[in-house]
Order: sequence, then structure tokens, then C-alpha cells
Amino acid sequence: MNLSLKQLATYVSLLAIGSGVGVLGSQYFLPHKQVELNPADVPAVLQPSPKQASQTAALAPYEPNNKSSSANFIATAVERVGPAVVRIDASRKVVNNLPEALQNPFFKRFFGDDVPVPRERVERGTGSGFILSGDGRLLTNAHVVAGADTVEVTLKDGRTFEGRVIGSDAVTDVAVVKINTTGLPTVRIGRSDNLTPGEWAIAIGNPLGLDNTVTAGIISATGRSSSQVGVPDKRVSFIQTDAAINPGNSGGPLLNDRGEVIGVNTAIRADAQGLGFAIPIETAQRVADQLFAKGKVEHPYLGIQMVDLTPALRKEINQDGETKLKVKQDQGVLIVRVFDNSPAAQAGIRQGDIIQKVNGKPVKTAAAVQEQVESSAIGKALPVEISRDGQTRTLQLKPAIFPAKS
Repeated sequence: MNLSLKQLATYVSLLAIGSGVGVLGSQYFLPHKQVELNPADVPAVLQPSPKQASQTAALAPYEPNNKSSSANFIATAVERVGPAVVRIDASRKVVNNLPEALQNPFFKRFFGDDVPVPRERVERGTGSGFILSGDGRLLTNAHVVAGADTVEVTLKDGRTFEGRVIGSDAVTDVAVVKINTTGLPTVRIGRSDNLTPGEWAIAIGNPLGLDNTVTAGIISATGRSSSQVGVPDKRVSFIQTDAAINPGNSGGPLLNDRGEVIGVNTAIRADAQGLGFAIPIETAQRVADQLFAKGKVEHPYLGIQMVDLTPALRKEINQDGETKLKVKQDQGVLIVRVFDNSPAAQAGIRQGDIIQKVNGKPVKTAAAVQEQVESSAIGKALPVEISRDGQTRTLQLKPAIFPAKS
């Protein structure tokens, strides 16, 4: 085969490029095997030019423990925190009561001992938690231990302890448990108030009872309101992540890339395929401190229902003859309901008012209003600036204790 000088040069150049890739690949997969070449044995056409040599020298060597060049930072974080993640097995007795008709003495007279008796069954559930202190203080989700008669805590090393539920708060889905032992490994608490979507997120838990399962992803979003997530009865501004969080993960830690706890995983949506949510660690820790101190949490309550205004919602409200509301703004927080005898009703808040400021701080979303209310003090005056019929006025509300569910 006859090759021109130009074709030969191209062929040799491609050979040189392929050889270079092969050498780099060998260095990556076989980092412990060093190969030295004598420049005198290498044809001149394969030797890099001075410019190429300087560029090659600038390449960072492969470092197995370097966070930027491998995923080992995940393994490091899990190795540090994993021993402090526990499995929580809760059980509760449930009684199947007889229908009211069968409880009538009339049936007892005719059927005697053949009348069926109430039957008991035991419901069991598995969740996760993590150790806050060496003396056995644990944090988990409220729904993991709700109504539990007994709680068994299993450590990663296989030891098991009987746990005592110190307190549970259904409003934030946070609960605390105590086991009697000392010298336990603990987690390191981080911060969630400075998270940025796109950062790494690592979840550890016991999905479906599979102990110490690790999943990883990114922070997908922050500040997801309870209504956005689909749990309007909660008062949490959730962290959203694509790290897999399944039943059994509830109560386990969500970590950043440094192995610090930034949230408490909660499997609150059975249909949330590819979506995971976590309670910010600041919220969880604040609630946990109150539960350990008093066994309960008192949340401030105004007694209103709110929605975020949009041009489309404004048009829909104005065209609805049943509401009898005329909204003149496209943005803001519209009050759609005021509960009877609530702090809001007593202060003169009305349906159709638009909240502009709470405690002197401008608010544009219902989540922002809720955040300000949650940080207020029960019984202490809270100034709320509203817009009503085009006029601005400030009302003094005194938050009450959030009423318990009947």
C-alpha cells in the first residue's frame, strides 16, 4: 500500500494520540504500577513538544482519597456517621372493636358465648434514627414511634436496647427517644440554612428493614412548604433531594459532603417517586431540645388559612361569585379563612386581607408568614401589616398555643 507523506504523518499522529490515552488509562486503573520510558527509546515523532510537555506536567495526578477525583468522600462520610445511625422497631396493640349493634345486650341474651369478642393484633413498623449524645439521646420521626407501646433500638454493631419515647411532635414530625447506655457514637450537626440546590446529599437509613443502606444524590430544592409537599397539616419548610428515601428511611440523617447532618429524612409521600424530603436540622434540633426538656412542643398559632396570590388565582377569585371577594393585587399572601375565636379573629383579621409584613419583615409567600409566626412568642404581641380595600393597616396579634387534634 502506497502512502503519501501527508497520510503517513496523519497516521503517526493518531498513533501517538492513542498511545497517550493508553498510558493515562494505565495510570488511572493501575496506580501502583510505575512504568518508566527511556526518551532515547522513543521515536522523535512520539515525543511531546515543549508546549505539550508543559501541559502534561500541569495535569493533577490520580489521588484515590482526593474528593475532587473520586467518590470516596461519600464513603468517608458514611464511615464517620454510619455507627450513629440506628434502626427503630416500634410495636403497638390495636383492638378490633365489635360493631355497635353486636354490643347490644339483646344479642348477648340470644347468642350467649357465641357472640364474637374484640380481638387484639400487634402492628409493627421499622424506621431509622440517629444518636445525638453519647448517653443515648436519639432523634427520629414522630410517625415512626406514634402510638408505640414498645420501641427497640438496634445499633449498627448489633446491640439492641429498649427505648423510651420522651416526646413526639406531630406538627413537625419530630420525636426523641432515650436508651440507657453510655459511650455511644454520635453524629456531627451541620447547617441547612445555607444549602444551595446542586450540592451533594447523602441519606442513611433502614429502608424496608435493610440496615445502614446508603443512597446519594443532590439537594434538589430548599424551602418547600408543607402545602407544596402535600402535607398541609405539617409546619415545616422541607429540603427536597433526589437521594432515594423510602419507607424505613424515615428518621435517618441527611448528610452533606462533609458528613454533617443537615436534615432528618421523612418518607411522607408514598407516591413521591424520585423525590425525597427532609426536615431541616435547625427545625428538628429546636423541637428535639424542647421535647427533651418538657416532653412537648408549643407552637404559635394565629388561626388563618393563606394562599400565595398569582394573576391566574386573582382572576379565578374575582370571577367566583360565591366568595364575594375582589382582589386587586397579583402578588402577596391572601387570607382565605379566619377561624372562629382564634387570635386572628380577635385581632380583627378578615377574609380577603392581604398580608404584607409580619413583625416588620416583608413577606411574599405563605411559607414566609409561617416562618415568622413559628419564631414568635406565644401570648406576645406580633405586628401584622395587611392591605384591605387598598388601605394599609397594622394589627397586633397575640399567638396562642397550636390546638391539639381531637
